[in-house]
Amino acid sequence: MIVTDQLRKVYYTDEVATTALDGVNLQVDGGEFVAVMGPSGCGKSTLLNLLGLLDTATGGTYHLAGQDVTHFAERRRARMRKRSIGFVFQSFNLIDDLTVFENVELPLLYLGVPRAERRTRVERVLNEFQILHRRNHFPQQLSGGQQQRAAVARAVIAAPKLILADEPTGNLDSAHGQEVMDILESLNRGGTTIIMVTHSAACADRANRVLHLLDGSVVAEEPQR
Repeated sequence: MIVTDQLRKVYYTDEVATTALDGVNLQVDGGEFVAVMGPSGCGKSTLLNLLGLLDTATGGTYHLAGQDVTHFAERRRARMRKRSIGFVFQSFNLIDDLTVFENVELPLLYLGVPRAERRTRVERVLNEFQILHRRNHFPQQLSGGQQQRAAVARAVIAAPKLILADEPTGNLDSAHGQEVMDILESLNRGGTTIIMVTHSAACADRANRVLHLLDGSVVAEEPQR
């Protein structure tokens, strides 16, 4: 699913070059659940942005689903993101002016899915995540746990092969955090590949593998189960 070779990311200003990733070699097979841990500023979110085609590498190569996507132009990266990758963020990133239904429906609109099919798919996933009764509510009318459920529903509505989760339980209490982890684990059992950045050892324990980053490099790797 994912292979990187000597992946590097350097941010430049007029006077300073800051290395965020320094030669990351990574292989993630289809169907794996991988947690990425490390101190703040070690490059975790930068790695997720590169894997999600939200940013481009300064050096090295990145193959996704058998394609060398290292030098894809923005239009090709956007097309692949729409079809193959779902994102879950700590801050939910729901659109305040859209209802739960409309937020979850959005990826299908971008893909040009017909209206009747969109409705069927959105209602099905909202029902699976037990928030169908909130379909006409706006994000600010939901609890934190319900907002993250809606965010995960939006991430999976287009049936992506890969989900990238950046601290998905970071803004939740322990009970709601467990609920979100249960959802991610269930999706993984169904065959979805998941890469999750987390500071939580308890969340990392739910993954198949844990990668430890320090100063932009993978310094340790441990299997979980």
